[in-house]
Formats: sequence, C-alpha cells, structure tokens
Amino acid sequence: MSPGAGAALRLLAATVDAKAVAEIGTGTGVSGIHLLHGMRPDGVLTTVDPEPEHQQFARQAFRAAGFASNRARFIPGRALDVLPRLADAGYDLVFCDGDRLEFLDYLAESLRLLRPGGLVVFEGVFAHGRTVDSGPQPTEVLRLRELLRTVRESPDLVPSLLPVGDGLLCAVKR
Repeated sequence: MSPGAGAALRLLAATVDAKAVAEIGTGTGVSGIHLLHGMRPDGVLTTVDPEPEHQQFARQAFRAAGFASNRARFIPGRALDVLPRLADAGYDLVFCDGDRLEFLDYLAESLRLLRPGGLVVFEGVFAHGRTVDSGPQPTEVLRLRELLRTVRESPDLVPSLLPVGDGLLCAVKR
C-alpha cells in the first residue's frame, strides 16, 4: 500500500467514525495500521487472511506501532469461509485487499456486514493501469471491471474511485 492510499484509508476510517472494521487480507499489517490510526480509540479491527504467518507479522507490526493487543482480532482462513460468520450490519467499514478474483463475492458479503452509512473500500482496482487498457486482459482485470460496473450501477451504493496508490474504489451503503 502506497503512503497516499494509506493516508486516504486512515481518513476514510475517521470519516465514518469507525469502531468496527473488517479487513480482508491482513498482509504485513500496513493497511491495518492506517485503519487503526483512523479508527476511534476504542475501535477493533477484525482482519482475515489465509496465511497465519502474515497475521503473526502484522500482530508484531501493530504492537511496534503502539496498538494494544485488544485493538485487533486476527482470524486465519479464507475470506469467503470466514466472512459469513461475522455479524450482519456490525461493521462501519470493510476494507478488501484479498484475492481480486473474489472481489465481487467480497462486495456481497460487505453489503451484509455494513451498517447503513458504512463504507466498503477495494484496493488495487486500477491493476497497474490494466483496467482501462483496451487490449486482451487476464481474468483478474475482467473481474475488476465487473466490480467497478456493479458498484457504479448499484442503487444501494454511493461510489467514488479515488486515484491514490493503485486505485481505491469506495462506496457508502445507503
């Protein structure tokens, strides 16, 4: 995640006064640190990743950044197996940075997880410029285009595409 995308993510978390955030794709914890900085001081980040070693690294990064261990809940597993177990309308923000082939499925789960007025954010939607390239594209890019179209046309969402990093697709749930 670029510094600009991280700053935008922190701002978005603060804008919705996030107390409960779900993150798909823990990675090394960079995005989680930005989210935690934008969240309320009593907020909890629930982060899902299929790689337990990623979560261990992120746990250390959160600690080094000064966050108490009770500020993050780490759930190992594939997102589409874990997300159905999370509470309906229990989240202020859902950040999606997992498998781009599953982004449309993440959108469906996010709409269930978000409270009205909550925000869903997808990272990397520019696919390094490939989403606007007219040449033949891999399945990942075709799926990203489908996600962009679905979000834009949904009557349940108020979307915006932020040109920071590799693109942040944001949408507020009505």
